[in-house]
Amino acid sequence: MRRRRAAALAAALLLLLLGTAPPALAGAPITTAIYTADPAALVVGDTLYLYTGHDEAPTGGTNFVMRDWHVFTSSDAATFTDQGAKLAISNFSWAGADAWAGEVERGADGKYYWYVPVNGNGAGWMDIGVAVGDTPLGPFRDAKGGPLVSDSTPNSSPLNIDPTVFTDDDGQVYMYWGSYYGLRAARLTSNMTSLNGSVITPSGVTNFWEAPWMFKRNGVYYLAYAANDSACSAPGYACIRYATASNPLGPWTHRGVVLDQVSSTTNHPAIIEFKGQWYMVYHNASSPGGGNFRRSVTIDKLYFNADGTMQKVVQTGGPVTPGNLAASATASTSYVSPWETLAAVNDGYTPANSADRSHGAYGNWNHQGTEWIEYRWPTAQTVSRSEVYWFDDDQGIDLPASCRVQYWTGSAYADVPGQSGCGVAANTFNATTFPAISTTRLRLNITSRTGYSTGVLEWRAFS
Repeated sequence: MRRRRAAALAAALLLLLLGTAPPALAGAPITTAIYTADPAALVVGDTLYLYTGHDEAPTGGTNFVMRDWHVFTSSDAATFTDQGAKLAISNFSWAGADAWAGEVERGADGKYYWYVPVNGNGAGWMDIGVAVGDTPLGPFRDAKGGPLVSDSTPNSSPLNIDPTVFTDDDGQVYMYWGSYYGLRAARLTSNMTSLNGSVITPSGVTNFWEAPWMFKRNGVYYLAYAANDSACSAPGYACIRYATASNPLGPWTHRGVVLDQVSSTTNHPAIIEFKGQWYMVYHNASSPGGGNFRRSVTIDKLYFNADGTMQKVVQTGGPVTPGNLAASATASTSYVSPWETLAAVNDGYTPANSADRSHGAYGNWNHQGTEWIEYRWPTAQTVSRSEVYWFDDDQGIDLPASCRVQYWTGSAYADVPGQSGCGVAANTFNATTFPAISTTRLRLNITSRTGYSTGVLEWRAFS
């Protein structure tokens, strides 16, 4: 989590249970009993452990409310059981708030160390503490009695958040952390509770914002992290980029984007191999009632190319309408307002009404006239139906005057032949049907009413 926070808060302004819960199917959120965020993953024997933050912001809240961390377990990466809150701010006598993104690592002594950023009661803002437990489920207790990293640590980040901890094959332990102020790294001592040497600023990590996650595969070091540059995400949102290195402290070489932006403003990766399959664990806003401060952890499979680069993860988290081709499409547009997000149109969410922007909204204020949104697929898709749910904020964005569906013929855009009327009703999906066409691009042209702009909450496409 973190003070991308600052960006997340600005974007949002513009725009329970602590006991165990029954197992919940993955693919959608790992649980809908509570809101979860900032996942970390650990494999011990035949069990996958997910350590998550706990979002407790009220409906409509505009800030993070996080007081404890939960642990979820799975034997198949498909169903998860909430083992309850296993660590809380109250476990650290020197801390007062903000149970943000942490990670658990097994020490050479067989104990489990949970590194977490918390708002300390002393000078500065965020410190990194460490708790210890005898098992992956604890019980956990403060292992140090004070911060491992604070503002007084030489060369620490002005915002010390999001620690990721990695043990190399030789037993040396490394910790990376940081925020938009910059990435930091250091070795840890064998007792897991002290820094071993100076804090460094790693090089080569392109567009780093927050949320680092480090792992090793086939002798190569990988560092995944949240980036919010315009090349990979809408303003106020973040994708997950990654870099590789031949040394655990770098220098790093940027390799690309492994996870596109999600439906929440923040994005946070955990990458783990479990029973021969690699997974990307992350959060989004796709749980019922979810939002930027009420997020939900989900999990999807991750694949590597023969050269060791990672393929971009296909997001299946959240409710996906069966047969909806939009889920696998890349969206583009003629224009999107800086405080709105194109990612909302194919996140699979079913709005409650045309004013429901809880999962974000596409809008093109203050443009008037005709604008478009478009889906592209790497291979041709057979499409015979389009469904659009319009956004109306009762301000500058209103229901459109008209719309029409177009497709790419291979050389130009043309109206889809034989299409039924393109509806402009509020509070419902407006369906347009037509004889099946085969195309790699589908476009929705939207013409505004006089004096207004237009917006879309969700756009579906079906065979």
